[in-house]
Amino acid sequence: MQLEQSNTSGIAAAFSSYLIWGLLPLYWALLSSISTFDILMYRIAFAFVFILLIIALSREKTHYRHEMKWVFTNAQVFFKVALAAILISLNWFIFIFAVSGDKVLDASLGYYINPLLNVVLATFFLKEKLTKSEQIAVTSAVIGVSILIFLSGYIPWASFGMALSFCLYGFIKRSVPLSATGGLLIETLLVMPFALIYLSFISTYSFFHFDLITMMLLFGAGIVTAIPLILFSFGARRISFSLIGFLQYIAPTCMLILGIFVFHEPFTKAQFFAFFFIWIGLIIFTSSRLIGHRKQRRKISA
Repeated sequence: MQLEQSNTSGIAAAFSSYLIWGLLPLYWALLSSISTFDILMYRIAFAFVFILLIIALSREKTHYRHEMKWVFTNAQVFFKVALAAILISLNWFIFIFAVSGDKVLDASLGYYINPLLNVVLATFFLKEKLTKSEQIAVTSAVIGVSILIFLSGYIPWASFGMALSFCLYGFIKRSVPLSATGGLLIETLLVMPFALIYLSFISTYSFFHFDLITMMLLFGAGIVTAIPLILFSFGARRISFSLIGFLQYIAPTCMLILGIFVFHEPFTKAQFFAFFFIWIGLIIFTSSRLIGHRKQRRKISA
């Protein structure tokens, strides 16, 4: 009974995290009158403040202090976390920029490409070999993106930028075992000085120049940054790898629906065929991973 409750709460947390990520274009659209760079800097600043409040109310303060001490006394770890902070900030910037520039479909494409790009990067950085199914999946995605480039005549830089920055961020995070809350605190702390300098000396308007609703939305940018990461961390520890693999497509699917039906972005034939081949690749990839994960569990149980 307790295990069933844990699985249920894990599914709910993971599902909620991906749903929030998928609906974020609606949030950033509310701040479309503010420059992308300003939104990014407020997002960094208020994410740091919000995480700090969570830690202040937490019973695990000692654990977070140990994590911070470990990062700031180990040069190699510090370099990795600093690089991760830059990559996730870049990812946030591209995402907000894409939504502000009526490129929600490109943001969706980036999140669909992400798991396949993870596999490709693993072959380069971790020297992993692609299975036949993974080769077919990646080839199908490459065909889809190629169709988009050649038929529509433009390269979806936002999609590639989002996917690549998040993939590299994920690879670095795998090598630095930090909690979701502690990791985000340190990452935002490292880029916080740049945010403060920008908001104090470069930004056109001060925070109190905006109306109350805008100020609340800017502060909320930190909350909508931290909450899904915390929910995902909670859920990922309680449900299977294969289920996480399925749930991860909630976010780009929500963005695709929003791009077409809410933001009324044109969905051309080139985009349809591109997404079609990428979906085929993802179906093959996810099915292959699911079968492989089940075989591995059987071997362990045997």
